[in-house]
Amino acid sequence: MKLLVLSGGRHPYEESTPVLEGFLKSAGHDVTVTEDASVLAGDLSGYDALVFNTRRESLPNFADLRMSAGEQDGMKNFISSGKGFVCLHISGCLPDHWPEFHDITGGGWITGTSFHPPYGHFSVNISKPGHVGVQGVSDFSTDDELYMGLAIKEGNDVFLTGDAEDGEYPWGPDRVVTKMPGGTFPLGWTRTYGHGKVFVLLLGHDGQSFKSPEFQKIVLNGVNWATVA
Repeated sequence: MKLLVLSGGRHPYEESTPVLEGFLKSAGHDVTVTEDASVLAGDLSGYDALVFNTRRESLPNFADLRMSAGEQDGMKNFISSGKGFVCLHISGCLPDHWPEFHDITGGGWITGTSFHPPYGHFSVNISKPGHVGVQGVSDFSTDDELYMGLAIKEGNDVFLTGDAEDGEYPWGPDRVVTKMPGGTFPLGWTRTYGHGKVFVLLLGHDGQSFKSPEFQKIVLNGVNWATVA
């Protein structure tokens, strides 16, 4: 399949995107990587799916990566017409300039509201065995971030979760000790947007996370599902 990967923003994409590109190409996909979102306002007809490994918002001390109205419309039209969208980790962050973005993703990170315990080792659970996203994957452990306090919309078919216990951790720019609740948290789901398929995986913080065999298998499952009519 022909894939367009959009990268860039506040995250270690210089580590993770080369790993992503490598295993997608090794699986036989034709991959184009860019940090320039203007491509979304152009002709996307030659691509089968869009893969987001990016954080598209305006943040202090970082380049302004907000998407223009034309780029937003191009992305919406591409997916709703029947193409695929694979959204990784914080790529589902709600842009302050585009509140409808979560209609596509089914929810995700909200800056200033969402949070996570420190990056570390935790267990990932297959919550829906038989789901296309986890074909060939069993429960596993990984080094990553376990997202909490997300915006979640109706219509998501959750197939992957992580468990956490209550804890207190430094959080925010001032590293204030914050109580974070225990529970079971969604880590992966599928949904539709118009005639298109949307695959969301909240794992994938850095290069090490992307090297997990299970992570790579899940992403490849997602690409295959999102691009098959």
